[in-house]
Amino acid sequence: MASEENTSVSGVNSQTGIPQAEFIEDVDSFMKRMEEPAEAVVKKIDEQHSKYKFMEYNLNTKKARLKAQIPDIKTSLAIVKHLQSRKESMDAMETRFLLSDQVHAKAKIPPTDKVCLWLGANVMLEYNLNDADTLLSKNLDAANKSLQQVDDDLSYIRDQTTTCEVNMARVYNWDVKRRQTLQGKS
Repeated sequence: MASEENTSVSGVNSQTGIPQAEFIEDVDSFMKRMEEPAEAVVKKIDEQHSKYKFMEYNLNTKKARLKAQIPDIKTSLAIVKHLQSRKESMDAMETRFLLSDQVHAKAKIPPTDKVCLWLGANVMLEYNLNDADTLLSKNLDAANKSLQQVDDDLSYIRDQTTTCEVNMARVYNWDVKRRQTLQGKS
């Protein structure tokens, strides 16, 4: 485990636990501290770079899911608010329901104070309109906060990826110079 601590990762983490890549300021002292050949150090930095790329992929997937989820929550919230505004009316509301792709059914909805919400995993629960409004508002806030956190994490990961790329280049160039110096002395 000691060799793992000697990699170019420092002990500082982002808010979500993503490790920070240490920028190699002085390559000579860094390489002395590593006590490994340059190829092995570049390989470790490349492995770290790959981990950041994997995290970036996962965060981009999560971002896409959230971006698709937020409009659905907004639409549901708008419908609940519309039902709340029509609750006191005696007139039935005429609408169309989506049954499947490209298939709609016409329906008349009498004034109501109940609504059914899909919660996921094939679960639907009935809520009164005020509780549904509260739940959907809370879910919308949580999704927006989560999206902001994902954006922040993606920005942080891009910085760490760039640091790894610069570190690999610096160590590689250091090794090339070292080899040229050794060839010049012989």
